[in-house]
Amino acid sequence: MAEVTKKVPSEIEAEKGLLGCVILDQELLEEVIGIITKDDFFEPKHVIIYSCIENMFNEHQRVDLVTLASMLEATNKLDQAGGSAYLGDLVDKIYNTDNLESYIKLIQDATFRRMAIQKFNDLSQLGYDQTVKSEDYSEQVEKAIFELQSNKKVGGFKPISVVARNVNEQTNNAAKNDSDLIGLNTGFSNLNKITQGLQPGALIILAARPAMGKSAFALNLATNIAKLNHPHVEDAANTNARVAFFSLEMSAEQLVERMIASEASIPLGDIKNGKMEKTSWIRFNTSCKNLEEYNIFFDDASDTSVSSIRSKCRKLKTEDGLDAIIIDYLQLISSDKNGQRDSEMDKVTKISRSLKLLARELEVPVIALSQLSRDVEKREDKHPTMADLRSSGSIEQDADIVMFLYRDDYYNKASERKGEADLIISKNRSGSTTEADGMPFYFQGKFQRFTEKKKDEE
Repeated sequence: MAEVTKKVPSEIEAEKGLLGCVILDQELLEEVIGIITKDDFFEPKHVIIYSCIENMFNEHQRVDLVTLASMLEATNKLDQAGGSAYLGDLVDKIYNTDNLESYIKLIQDATFRRMAIQKFNDLSQLGYDQTVKSEDYSEQVEKAIFELQSNKKVGGFKPISVVARNVNEQTNNAAKNDSDLIGLNTGFSNLNKITQGLQPGALIILAARPAMGKSAFALNLATNIAKLNHPHVEDAANTNARVAFFSLEMSAEQLVERMIASEASIPLGDIKNGKMEKTSWIRFNTSCKNLEEYNIFFDDASDTSVSSIRSKCRKLKTEDGLDAIIIDYLQLISSDKNGQRDSEMDKVTKISRSLKLLARELEVPVIALSQLSRDVEKREDKHPTMADLRSSGSIEQDADIVMFLYRDDYYNKASERKGEADLIISKNRSGSTTEADGMPFYFQGKFQRFTEKKKDEE
């Protein structure tokens, strides 16, 4: 039986059609630049032609048949591009520029197939390497699949022309937005004001000493994000935002008990023992039903590594969508098995850097809770500072926002601020920080709930 010759996926006629369209119409070129790059072309002549078109566009030169031929000749590439006659044929074959969208799709499909073939060929060869550990190989396979599913081209340069247009579009969209938020609504107006909402790609650290309520605050954030944000408008069935919540200390059931306590204003202890009045039972059942509507996904595996978090979030992003990740808490994340024992500082350094990369890769905010060192307890002023972060150098460097929770009545039983807490923002890469005392909140421990203290209440 004769062996079938396998042909590399390509769409040469679509490539010709696209080039003809953009040479004929400068406005169409503005639509194509940034969507299609020279690497999407298979035919070498077309790579040369489109590279020249990109350079001319970036230098604000008008592209048409005459100027393109002149530029190719000036750079001694006209013959390699097929000559003037070939350029003329590209334009002559275009009868309707309305087909541009179809050309783009055909070219992108062929590019995707070539990229998939290359990635899996590389993975196949890597599989024969006995020195590569199975967990590292698995990570490479997952990464390749996620990149293909996301249809992202990784590792390439972005020309300033494309980036500037992206910024222009983002700024214009922000100007049209009636809200001051450009990120996820946290449900807390003062926090929204300082952060403008939680931004995609940001690593946000929420740090505190034990018993300050950071897990409760994180759960309040998860509920608010899922309740108040609707980025998935194309999904008519459920338009609420998706939140992944990793808990390395408490079970999913314990977390939801706390969410119900907060939502229904029922003491957590009453929910645990089931001893509630009739009215509380009504609120309990209503809250359970409401929470079922939110897109919050829990992972309560106690031995979780960054690789595991990354793998699960990639899968969730691909299958259901993902808008925010919350991790409780950073120091409990286990080291990826690499055959060596890292110091606590090295471990935290790798984890914080990996979480920042995860936020950028998945284009969602990652909120990671963090413990503070015991040094806070050793001084008179217990207000936390950056230096109190465990292995603070790496966390402080990687984080876009660093927030601290502080409760005066925890340390001072005679405090005049009983039942109050402060949210102190000490670092905000894209905005302002708070005063040393931070933003005032009420903390109702029995309900596991934080609410903002308004100015007229201060």
